[in-house]
Amino acid sequence: MKVLDIQCANAHVFEGWFADEDAFQSQVSAGFLQCPVCGSAAVHKLLSAPRIRRSTPATDKTAQARQDAAPAAQVQAQWLQRARDMVAQAEDVGERFAAEARAMHEGEQEGRAIRGVASAEEARGLLDDGILVLPVPPALSGTLH
Repeated sequence: MKVLDIQCANAHVFEGWFADEDAFQSQVSAGFLQCPVCGSAAVHKLLSAPRIRRSTPATDKTAQARQDAAPAAQVQAQWLQRARDMVAQAEDVGERFAAEARAMHEGEQEGRAIRGVASAEEARGLLDDGILVLPVPPALSGTLH
């Protein structure tokens, strides 16, 4: 089993587990490997140090760097899970997103968590009117492997 550090075209770094190098290459070639943050299929592997199990705890700089990076990876994983939970709990209003958000802002509808699709122009219009919107990567609403 190979554990690889992978980076997408948008500089998001994530980890992937593969049976071997051929399995990694075939998944990349087929477009099956996507960034869990932004959904980009433009990915490449980063240089990775091999993981060697020692009988005594490692005390070198590499081990310290790995320990220092662990909290950052944990925070990223927690953020992604929280974002996925929020997306799952929001009502998908599709193309009606801008109209629904505006109606809630103006008190014509009761406020609720919604998600949907808006053009860049619609999103700018909402922001200009003081309606806060947040673009969400499609990968947060899809099934991730």
